[in-house]
Amino acid sequence: MFDPLERVAVGDTGVRVSRIGFGGAHFAPAPGRDEPLEPAAMVRAAFEQGVRYFDTAPLYSLGESERYLGDLLSGVPRDEIVVSTKVGRILDDSRRGWHFDFSRDAVLRSLDASLRRLGLDRVDILYIHDADEHWEQAISEAFPALAELRAQGVVKAIGAGMNQWEMELRLAKEGDFDVFLLAGRYTLLEQTSAAEFLPYCQAHGIGVVVGGPYNSGILASDLDTPGNYNYRPAPPEVLERARRLKGICDRHGVSLKAAALRFVLAHPAVVSAIPGPRTVGEVAENLALAAAPIPAALWDELKREGLLAADAPVPA
Repeated sequence: MFDPLERVAVGDTGVRVSRIGFGGAHFAPAPGRDEPLEPAAMVRAAFEQGVRYFDTAPLYSLGESERYLGDLLSGVPRDEIVVSTKVGRILDDSRRGWHFDFSRDAVLRSLDASLRRLGLDRVDILYIHDADEHWEQAISEAFPALAELRAQGVVKAIGAGMNQWEMELRLAKEGDFDVFLLAGRYTLLEQTSAAEFLPYCQAHGIGVVVGGPYNSGILASDLDTPGNYNYRPAPPEVLERARRLKGICDRHGVSLKAAALRFVLAHPAVVSAIPGPRTVGEVAENLALAAAPIPAALWDELKREGLLAADAPVPA
């Protein structure tokens, strides 16, 4: 039986993450949604139920995500948890906005501010955050700064977190990185990273954390309405593909969300998936879905129907 709380190593860094982690991006309401938020209760529930990897960033709720995590994890033995945060999207002094800056000075100041908000003296993983249009500064200034922090023991593992795999692959080839957070590009719906990026990481001992395993929500919806894909309303062809996936899952009596979580975790390069819960109930639901049994016949049919590549890794 698959254990979503199993802790697995991130290369040889000494970091061990739980297979299901906690994505801290959703501590603020999504546009058009006014449901009450439960950030403190969500973090507490995740830890009490065995989650040991918590991801955050200064950008998330403009610093509040880090503060919530710090407050709730302050009484937890430090070596029991893995915390990751990010640099590059820098909070303005007013904390009402942010800007990009991947310079060495900005990296160091950003991490220092994150540590204060978290109430920690170190983080386990530090990611370069969304450097899509900032390649030169990311590789020539941010990467050396992260490598120095790793050498000093301020962080144990370094990487990048992005919504694309192409630059992450380039970073992997030109720098010395331990782990990448890839959002949305390796999911049950979309596997564009499977041909080059994931095999490279696997071959070089680089861990991959899957963010956005539900593709911004479309794989977590009933699909009666289009839902979101890549942070905006899903286009018709994406919605049609998602409905085909759901139809096959329904025939096998499997939740689409459960199939989405288990699929990404089956790839040997993937060390963790970090769905971003919005409620306490979703914390428990994600763990239950990841542990749910799934018949091999479901994966066989998805491959026969061309919805997965014939050689795509699937759960045993």
